Amino acid sequence: MNQRDKTQKGIRSVALICSVIVVAMVGLSFAAVPLYNMFCRVTGFGGTTQRAVSAPAEIVDRTMNVRFDSTVSQNMPWRFKPLQREVQVNLGESKLVFYRAENLSDHPITGTASFNVTPDRAGYYFTKIQCFCFTEQTLQPGEVVDMPVTFYVDPEAVGDRSMDSVHTITLSYTFYPKTSEDQIAQNRKQN
Repeated sequence: MNQRDKTQKGIRSVALICSVIVVAMVGLSFAAVPLYNMFCRVTGFGGTTQRAVSAPAEIVDRTMNVRFDSTVSQNMPWRFKPLQREVQVNLGESKLVFYRAENLSDHPITGTASFNVTPDRAGYYFTKIQCFCFTEQTLQPGEVVDMPVTFYVDPEAVGDRSMDSVHTITLSYTFYPKTSEDQIAQNRKQN
């Protein structure tokens, strides 16, 4: 094999390796968000809450204050607030609370709620059974709705020494308008 053939073979090898790296990086970029979300759900990282279909059978004799917070994004013409500012629950006890949302605009608006709890370490133990945040919410002009959240604080928190100093958990929601071509087109048709 002459020098020119060796050089061309080397160039092809480098090009192939670079192509594989680019494809792998693109694949990882698409997988990053789902992998990060899965990591947060499993660990409670960043105050990410857990989900369950029912409350645990065990209720322990340790109470936790749960506070409720709400905001809306700047471009969301809704009024949104918790109907209860704070409740006290025993660990393992299922609790139902409500948030009220009102569409202040003259057209239907679909919103999505993001959420977290503080302190962050409590996210692993804060579990929602039912929540308006699991689906998009559409409110007609002037419509007012009370939206439920059913939750519990996992009794396993008793065994976690990092939770010993936690006596209050704050559940926060922020509503954002759904930003999609469908929503924009729907609003244009109605105006």
